[in-house]
Amino acid sequence: MSGPPPPLPHAADAPALHIPPPGFLADPALAHVLDALPDARVVGGAVRDALLGLPMADIDLATPRPPEAVIAALRAAGLRALPTGLAHGTVTALADGHGFEITTLRRDVATDGRHAVVAFTADWRADAARRDFTLNALSLTRNGAVFDYFEGVADLRAGHVRFVGDPATRIAEDYLRILRFFRFHARYGRGAPDPAALAAIRAGAAGIDGLSPERVWSELRLLLAAPEPGGAIALMETCGVLSRVLAEGAAMSRLARLLATGAPADPLLRLAALVAGDAALLADRLRLSTAERTRLLALRAGPVPHPEDDDNALRRLLAGTGPEILLGRVWLADDGAPGWAVLRARLAALPRPVFPLAGRDVLALGLAPGPRVGALLGAVRDWWLAGGCLANAAACREALAARIRASGEAAGDEPPCPQAGQAGSRD
Repeated sequence: MSGPPPPLPHAADAPALHIPPPGFLADPALAHVLDALPDARVVGGAVRDALLGLPMADIDLATPRPPEAVIAALRAAGLRALPTGLAHGTVTALADGHGFEITTLRRDVATDGRHAVVAFTADWRADAARRDFTLNALSLTRNGAVFDYFEGVADLRAGHVRFVGDPATRIAEDYLRILRFFRFHARYGRGAPDPAALAAIRAGAAGIDGLSPERVWSELRLLLAAPEPGGAIALMETCGVLSRVLAEGAAMSRLARLLATGAPADPLLRLAALVAGDAALLADRLRLSTAERTRLLALRAGPVPHPEDDDNALRRLLAGTGPEILLGRVWLADDGAPGWAVLRARLAALPRPVFPLAGRDVLALGLAPGPRVGALLGAVRDWWLAGGCLANAAACREALAARIRASGEAAGDEPPCPQAGQAGSRD
């Protein structure tokens, strides 16, 4: 499928408005990069967040210079330039330990629903025309000039997520834009969503099936990290999108309950609440990282603390499971009753108990290495757990010695001294 048509002839490139230069533009590292590339502008989320007065994380830049000229200009200014995505025109500048992505202006030559073939351009409007949403097509100079070719500032202020151009065409270029619509609606949307966008999304929802699992999970993770994702996820369900992303089923009421408790904006915690079916199948299908998969499954399975548990019971749970996982399970179990908030405070105040003995403590009492060492340690650990994990190392050693005495086991033979010509242990 061909890309969007070339931009229509337009008046001289002129800013739509001027704002006081945001404070991040005074950062010495960014200033160093902009000194090297005076024709560069800030693009993407930093512009949106600056206009809304929100904190920002990443600062991305665009420039009409081709990548090779960007690299040369950065190096001439004494900055490191990493060719992190030359095929797409992206160079990363390193300044004072900070990285800034700089992308050459582009226009789409061809698209297939997943990928785009691009050509570099010096036309800022042409680059803005290939962006997905009007509020994504903004750019900002270091003196506070905002360039807005598609009324993105008005849409941003109105909380209106709107595609640049025809929604069906933009979605067919890259079906990931369906998920991006819901992600941006969750973060910036207010009021009724754009009806033309929803109609195009419903018609094109099947295109999501052809996306890579990694891209789908990346967008879903960002959506779940939004301050209030519930409305956008409910909208996904009504548009026939959620069932394609979560083939395992969605527990909408459980997610709504979690969001109502004021739980942290934790994407994996919210995913644990949302998925209705087998979380392991979901993790494998979306290709979550090993750490993400392990945490998701741990949140979904295992003992759950309850408000009526005493401190001994909580310590026993903490000894086997980290506090972060236990707190996550508490959030998932919270039905809104006040006892759950008290329970979270109690868990947070309790240090995680650590069993104070190891195999060397058994060997020090004269037993020979072997399976009996592990069995004795397990028995003493069970005793320690039964007592609420309060016994210290000395008490645990005495309990260990008492078990050895009661069993009538003799101390093992002392290991033989090294013979002549044999090397002794360095331990």
